[in-house]
Amino acid sequence: MSWLHFMILFPFIFAIVVPVIHKKVTPKLHTGWFVLVVPFAIFIYLLSFIPKISKGEVFLSTAKWIPSYDMNFTTYLDGLSLVFGLLIAGIGTLVILYSIFYLSQHKEALHNFYVYLLMFMGAMLGLVFSDNIFVLYVFWEITSVSSFLLIAYWYERERSRYGAQKAMLITVFGGLAMLAGFIMLSMISDTTSIREMIALVDLYKGQPLFLAAMILILVGAFTKSAQFPFSIWLPDAMEAPTPISAYLHSATMVKAGIYLVARLTPIFGGTAEWFWLVSGFGLFTLLYGSINAVKQTDLKALLAYSTISQLGLIMSLFGLGSASLYKGLSVEESSIYAAAIFTAIFHLVNHSTFKGSLFMVVGIIDHETGTRDIRRLGGLMHVMPISFTLTIIGGFSMAGLPPFNGFLSKEMFLTAVIEASKMGIFHVNSIGILIPIIAWIASVFTFIYCMILVFKTFRGKHKVLKLDKEVHEAPIGLLISPIILATLVILLFFVPNMLSKWLLKPAFASVLPTLSSVVENKKISAFHGFNLELMMTIGVVLFGTVLYLLLRKWYRLYRLYPQWLTLSNAYNQSLGWMERTSKSVTTTYMTGYIRDYLVYIFAFIILILGGSLLLFKGISIDTSKDAPISIFDIGLVIGMIICAVTALVSKSRMTSIIAVGALGYMVSFFFVLFRAPDLALTQLVVETVTTALFLLCFYHLPQLKKEITRVRFKAVNAIISIGVGAIVTIIALAANGTHVFDSISVYYENSYELAGAKNIVNAILVDFRGIDTMLEILVLTVAGLGVYTLIKLKLTRGDKDEEV
Repeated sequence: MSWLHFMILFPFIFAIVVPVIHKKVTPKLHTGWFVLVVPFAIFIYLLSFIPKISKGEVFLSTAKWIPSYDMNFTTYLDGLSLVFGLLIAGIGTLVILYSIFYLSQHKEALHNFYVYLLMFMGAMLGLVFSDNIFVLYVFWEITSVSSFLLIAYWYERERSRYGAQKAMLITVFGGLAMLAGFIMLSMISDTTSIREMIALVDLYKGQPLFLAAMILILVGAFTKSAQFPFSIWLPDAMEAPTPISAYLHSATMVKAGIYLVARLTPIFGGTAEWFWLVSGFGLFTLLYGSINAVKQTDLKALLAYSTISQLGLIMSLFGLGSASLYKGLSVEESSIYAAAIFTAIFHLVNHSTFKGSLFMVVGIIDHETGTRDIRRLGGLMHVMPISFTLTIIGGFSMAGLPPFNGFLSKEMFLTAVIEASKMGIFHVNSIGILIPIIAWIASVFTFIYCMILVFKTFRGKHKVLKLDKEVHEAPIGLLISPIILATLVILLFFVPNMLSKWLLKPAFASVLPTLSSVVENKKISAFHGFNLELMMTIGVVLFGTVLYLLLRKWYRLYRLYPQWLTLSNAYNQSLGWMERTSKSVTTTYMTGYIRDYLVYIFAFIILILGGSLLLFKGISIDTSKDAPISIFDIGLVIGMIICAVTALVSKSRMTSIIAVGALGYMVSFFFVLFRAPDLALTQLVVETVTTALFLLCFYHLPQLKKEITRVRFKAVNAIISIGVGAIVTIIALAANGTHVFDSISVYYENSYELAGAKNIVNAILVDFRGIDTMLEILVLTVAGLGVYTLIKLKLTRGDKDEEV
């Protein structure tokens, strides 16, 4: 196990001790100060890799997990995973610092908060650094579980529980679809390593399961990154505390799907299906999120839809850039289209800086004013000047205005969509003109909601009467983290090529290793002359300003859209219908009688097993090699039948127990006849112990106050009993007559040499299958304790109120 493995496990390990720390230091120091060490240490550790990664080095380390299934915990550190790792650790550090001043040590269950947060952090690190797709999936689902816990942190609120459930259902559904895609991909590539899949992609790219795997994996990526139509979970997840929103929904969790698309682009890129699915859904999500953000009156809801929109922008760039892997392109064409991938990575970093800052500022506004409702806010620029400045920096960057980093990546985005509209592949020439048009319209709405965020909140008249508390600027502790992020927003505008050299170019080379030379001499600059992109930006500002000033005149258009047609309403109605349907179906078979449940189970066994035997012609009974049946065998069988019937019809507990014990002893006699002394001895010991335990248990069972009524004969019971017995007998005979594989018994014949045990049965139970035996004993112990507890509770209740 390497230091990279320890880095991933470090948050999980520290999460174990957080409750202890919280209990010991609660009166003295905020728990967050101790937790802050974890992401900060990880961030510093990852920074040490930048010089080597920028030179093209990669770091690979494998820890054995389930090698027989080719499932090993292999970490892979390259340019792409380093960018995501730095975002996870860096933003995590600032979020925890922010939460120290945002959440009260005495009013909040902080031990739960930081345990969930560390779980999520470790899961995200494991996700981006895993080379094995199934290990990646394990961490993927841990992010879903931990984010569910974080969103539902204030679980006493109904909206928090609803938002957590919604996020869980949608993302877990996507995760299961992704798992199916991973299984298909591993089947056709004959490996579970992402690196090996990329290296062997030409060998399996045209196989039948390739397209199905692609679609299923994209479902997982789209649900996690809130792409349309799965984006409905993100606004409801805003019920989580603001530090969670800033971490999960701007910088980390929602970027997991982006990471997956980026990592698998070398596998699926260059195909028309991947191009249209990724870029198409991305562009539509960009437009959908920006239009819906304008109508929001809650600041966090506005930021939620803006996040959806920005994620769509990044996703579309990865889709457009994937065209560079098309085999029929020239080097120049591939270079032009590949620039979209570089832009996507750049905007991903920019988005994390300005959106993280904005979420924190909105949290400050909520913290200091007691509301996030834009209709109750206004005029805050005079009482909260620092927050106002931070909002301008983050909001204008998101709107794509200079001198902020969002302007640079937005201009590059417009260049990418213009170039994409000129493609001569994937039938883009037919509808390609729509790509820049959709991007421009979405940019206009992006500009509008950014102006709403800045000016509706901070300009105008200060509405003191609509607020519940006296407003003042936030304490410095709450401002440190957004100030750092806002500083990066400005800094990256003036020195973007430093970021490009050390992080963006290595990350691009990780996604498109064959085209890494494309960006070797690439320079990011703020001005490229008076080109079409600049004209589009000027148009966005002018048209967006006009629409913002006339907002009251056209805002009522949103009311024309019926609410019953929204995706959230469709989700709620579907959930309600499923609940009602499941309840009505369940009540038809959940009768409360064990007999009915056994009828369903055994009838299902008869139909499925019996039908399979007939359908696949599995009944193949060969008795030619069977030993002759002696008079002793017949006698034992008759004796066993008599014991079984006696146990069934007896009215006495003692008689039934003795009959069952006698039946077990007769089985051991069979083993003697079959010359299996080890089995016979084991059976004798087991029967003796179980019979004694039966007698002991029944001796201590309370006496029933009601007389046992005789159960009437039921034909259904008889038919099912005979049917199950017949099916099991036929399967046993068929298995005895069919030998597809060599018998495993040959291996156990060497039990003395392998385990040092002269009794082969004991060797199998204790040595070869020791863990199975231990767990079986544990199950029996738990069941026994449960029975004992029920008996004691029933006796206690009877003593108190004489009711049984």
